[in-house]
Amino acid sequence: MTTTIEPRQATEQVWHQLARGSFAVLGYVTPTGEPRSSGVLYKAVGRRLYVAVAPDSWKARHIAVGRRVAVTVPVRRGGILSLVAPIPPATISFHGTAMLHPAGSAEAGTLAKELGSLLPAERQASACIIEITPEGAFVTYGVGVPLLRMRTPAAARARVPVALARDG
Repeated sequence: MTTTIEPRQATEQVWHQLARGSFAVLGYVTPTGEPRSSGVLYKAVGRRLYVAVAPDSWKARHIAVGRRVAVTVPVRRGGILSLVAPIPPATISFHGTAMLHPAGSAEAGTLAKELGSLLPAERQASACIIEITPEGAFVTYGVGVPLLRMRTPAAARARVPVALARDG
């Protein structure tokens, strides 16, 4: 039996999972075209993700030049079964556009406060903030499906709209 999830419900479910998480893998391309990825802590605010980085970091330097990014967020699935059965982790992946707010700018200061405990007080004034806007569709694996169905890729995968037309 297949469970059908309406697009609005699926979109809200993915955004809910993103809001609950805080770790992601951020992919980007260097100015010379080399791919890179980094683990980052993020916070979802509204329909965007925010990441604080050091001004001299690769992420800050490369994203300021090339604003296209890819993001994968692992989704924790609880239960004892996940410890004993070979079930892969659930994930939410998407591509999007990133905007770098330089350290010391008004936007970075306001956003740094939004990040709360993810950004220690002593780094709030010196951190650059990367604002990530997801685009198109989320590609999910294991989100909204029973744990045992994650063992069947066709049943565990989905494409979910980032936003519906009326979401803006």
